[in-house]
Amino acid sequence: MKIGVIGLGKIGLPLAVQYATTGHDVVGIDVDERVVHAVNAATVPFPGEADLDTALSEVVAAGRLCATTDYSRGVPDRDAIVVVVPLFVDGDGSPAFDWMDAATDALGDLLTPDTLVAYETTLPVGTTRGRWAPRLEVRSGLVEGRDFDVVFSPERVLTGRVFADLRRYPKLVGGLSDRGAARAVAFYESVLQFDDRDDLPRPNGVWDLGSAEAAEMAKLAETTYRDVNIGLANEFARFAERAGVDVEQVIQACNSQPYSHLHTPGIAVGGHCIPVYPRLYLWNDADATIVRAARARNETMPLHAVELLRAELGDLSSRRVLVLGAAYRGGVKETAFSGVFPTVEALVAHGAEVSVHDPLYTPRELESLGLRPARRGEHADGVIVQSDHAEYRSWTSDDVPGVLAVVDGRRALDAASWRCALRVIGAPPRG
Repeated sequence: MKIGVIGLGKIGLPLAVQYATTGHDVVGIDVDERVVHAVNAATVPFPGEADLDTALSEVVAAGRLCATTDYSRGVPDRDAIVVVVPLFVDGDGSPAFDWMDAATDALGDLLTPDTLVAYETTLPVGTTRGRWAPRLEVRSGLVEGRDFDVVFSPERVLTGRVFADLRRYPKLVGGLSDRGAARAVAFYESVLQFDDRDDLPRPNGVWDLGSAEAAEMAKLAETTYRDVNIGLANEFARFAERAGVDVEQVIQACNSQPYSHLHTPGIAVGGHCIPVYPRLYLWNDADATIVRAARARNETMPLHAVELLRAELGDLSSRRVLVLGAAYRGGVKETAFSGVFPTVEALVAHGAEVSVHDPLYTPRELESLGLRPARRGEHADGVIVQSDHAEYRSWTSDDVPGVLAVVDGRRALDAASWRCALRVIGAPPRG
């Protein structure tokens, strides 16, 4: 098949490589010329994705993948086009469709008959049918369901392990018509392989959910579940601190029974997915009080970590505080909705002098994020652990001369190696 992929980010590029690896002719489209040049040079434009460098080199060398900024090279006469363009939410939680509107318009202007268009970007329920299909019809002059087909098929992978997740998780599809759904099933079965799993209600593979709306809701539901679950874990953690209980032991005990699946509490919920998709769900369902309360609880956790540090140090004015980790999670060089920003903001509001260390970022990169960079071995009165980078397990009090108190927001430290007051979110204080 001839396949187009619109959006060569941390999900789109691995998808394009996956399709090319299975023998298909793939053109990737991206508005960023730097990304396009890197892909055509077989250079991964971002770090941290397992096996991507080798696979990219192989498919580019074989001539099965190229990149362009020109839609006219990647849209006409393609058998299938997959759209993986970011969708953001504004401060009120409303979806900002600008980038996706622009991509859809550019796609529609060049769309040719018999193309299958699959949207993989997470969307509010009803968007594929109510926004994208009509927009494509107007721009192309074609009729969806007769001249071309549109489906929704959410990406369900985690950056850093995209190829493994593509094999492990069922591929969900939902069409606007039976014909479109059947074409989507055939398409994804030709470009993906699946692990055998005996824990699923049906064989692992491509699952047709019956409609685009069902597929849209499935992605929102599975991600919103995680946010709500983490919100509940954070509620338990804050009560456990007051009750003198270690919530980690409680959660381990609860999860030993098969009907409990409590997640892990912590200082922040970051990334492109979990903090964002519940807002898209709330845009559809404004009465979802449980979802709203969980999102609010999770947003307070950076401030809670700062309050724990204040409980140990007292007035933070003029105190030097080191925040460990700019990334939203350990081992991933990404700061989307990272807890580092509200943590630093709260510390500064209390008059602290704040610096940030992250092994994945250079000092200049941290400065470009508006953060004051720090190095291992610098003096600080207090420490807050924001990212669970594996490197921090080896840190001790000697790495932060003069440290008086630590708040470990991720259980990332070896507590026995710190000779100071130490607070762990969800655990009693240690003097």
